[in-house]
Amino acid sequence: MPPTNSKPNAATVADPVRLVVVMDPISEIKPAKDTTLAMLLAAQARGWQIWYAEQQNLWLRDGVPMARLAPLQVQDDLESWYELGESQVQGLAEFDVILMRKDPPFDMEYIYTTYILDRAEEAGVLVVNKPQGLRDMNEKVYTAWFPQCCAPTLITRDMADMHAFLKEHDRIVCKPLYGMGGRSIFVLDRSDKNANVIFETMTDYGTRFAIVQKYLPEIVESGDSRILVIDGEPAPYALARIPSTSDHRGNLAAGATGMGRELNERDRWLVGQIGPELRRRGMLFVGLDVIGGYVTEINVTSPTGVRELDKQFGVNIGGLLMDAIEKRLAVGG
Repeated sequence: MPPTNSKPNAATVADPVRLVVVMDPISEIKPAKDTTLAMLLAAQARGWQIWYAEQQNLWLRDGVPMARLAPLQVQDDLESWYELGESQVQGLAEFDVILMRKDPPFDMEYIYTTYILDRAEEAGVLVVNKPQGLRDMNEKVYTAWFPQCCAPTLITRDMADMHAFLKEHDRIVCKPLYGMGGRSIFVLDRSDKNANVIFETMTDYGTRFAIVQKYLPEIVESGDSRILVIDGEPAPYALARIPSTSDHRGNLAAGATGMGRELNERDRWLVGQIGPELRRRGMLFVGLDVIGGYVTEINVTSPTGVRELDKQFGVNIGGLLMDAIEKRLAVGG
């Protein structure tokens, strides 16, 4: 029987929230830094039941979203952070919440997975983040919806236009529209003799789109700050990723150092511009990347930074997300 919209979303005290997490292999995460683990610890602390799946464990049968799920227990222990029970086949429509925390690449397999999650959502399950938003909001392209928040940016497949942009701004950043963790990010000066080959590589000789942005020198001193936005509201602190002396990338995966800081007036203005639209579109957990007061990316797939901020400031950002989820469940998603 296909899913219906008759399933109530709100769980009662006698019926704890049932949560499914879809993620990369939990055995391979770095527990000291993993934001998904922080979320799961917060959910478990509330007595929620947690079930674990990887992308390949999901499927559709006659339109019904199904999964092979294993009950999951988590611990805040760097040596032993999880225990999985015996997996079993269950219908996703029987759960209250699905956390979609699969890391990029954002490829066709990722998109197919969001179709399965669409069917669960149509049956009344709260999916975080909303599947349609995951498809619609490319993390680099979606900045175009908020040009007032961004530095000069060009998205094109025309290499001549890229050269003109470089000439206009003297120093630029060039990167692909997919990927994560600082992969394939280049900084170019006007005199750089590698410009041609970089533009050729990024656009595959003019056959695919890439993005170029004005270089923001503030990254050297103040870093690339991650502002976490929870149902449209900012977490109380930002994580500034300071590049190493041997690299230009403000990504923890590329060797940057994470240093927490309080939000400033510009940060709050940026969230005020972008947050309401994220809330309206069902994007409960989003990371804004900010350099020199300008948004460079809007991360909707699996933003990170929670563990570092929790440790530095004694906060519980995962708990803030669970608060937002509980509010959504109470009003029916």
